[in-house]
This record gives sequence, structure tokens and C-alpha cells, in this order.
Amino acid sequence: MLLSIIVAQSENRIIGRGNKLPWYLPEDLKYFKRITQGKPIVMGRKTYESIGRPLPGRTNIVISRNPEYQSPGIHVVASLDQALALAEQQALIDGSEEMLVIGGAEIYKQAIQQADRLYVTQVHATIEGDASFPAIDESVWQQEMREDFFAEGPNPYDYSFVVYQRKHSEEENV
Repeated sequence: MLLSIIVAQSENRIIGRGNKLPWYLPEDLKYFKRITQGKPIVMGRKTYESIGRPLPGRTNIVISRNPEYQSPGIHVVASLDQALALAEQQALIDGSEEMLVIGGAEIYKQAIQQADRLYVTQVHATIEGDASFPAIDESVWQQEMREDFFAEGPNPYDYSFVVYQRKHSEEENV
């Protein structure tokens, strides 16, 4: 089962400000929907609350330390490990070969250690914020695909869709 992370980050690795996206890029939202549709998505409680509702067409798994936390249309678990186990079961049921972590910063920090793929929307701007994505270590990650776009219409920044695959060590290939 492929574990992927999907994130939009600025040049200075900012992903959020005040529990919201610090930009509005409609093309990134379409890309996010296209990549995640029909697949289980894992997120922290604050990310879920910033979205404000379960995302349709996806199994929404929310991580919360509060055992009483509930909301219609989501599955609540206490840890990333529990979330990934549930996401893997759901992906098998749905016929998907991929599960995605969609945020926020604390969940990304944990999940990047285990992830196989990163879908990164690189927003070509320096943005102020209070949540950031971990640095992408090029000794661990290899860029597989990149599409560059210019600011246009309702998209106020130049941006790129970049896909990274985890590099495998020589021992793993033997």
C-alpha cells in the first residue's frame, strides 16, 4: 500500500497561518481533489476543523488525542499508526492502492518518516505563517515529475506541482 503526503507550501515551507491556507489557488484545490478522490485521507483534528466538513468521495480519518471527539462522516482515531491501519483497510475495500496524509504540520512531521510519495504544490512566493512542512531531504527523495504554472486569473502566484518518490537504498534492491 502506497503512503503518500499531499501538501501545498511556500518557498519558505509555510503551509498555514491561523489554521487556514495562507493563499487561495483554485488550480491547487482542483489538483488536490483529483489526487485524493476515492482514496482514504488522514488528517489531524485542526486540519479537519479548518476544512469544516468531511471531504466527499473520500474516507476521512481524523487523528485526535481527545477520545470524546466526534463529528458526522469521519472516523476518529488516537494516533497516526491507528489512522494508517484504518486507511489501509479502507483502501483495500475501495480498491485503491494509495492512502494520503493531508495535514497538518504535526501529522506531516510524523508521516514523512514512513511516506513513499510526496505530492507538493510549490507556491513560488515567500509567505508569512505559523505552520510549516519539514524540509525535503534530497538524499531521501527523488523528484519524479514537475509541472510549472504562471500566476493567472484567480491564481495570484506562480506555482509548480512536484511529485517526489522515496529513494530506495541499495540493500533494499538486493
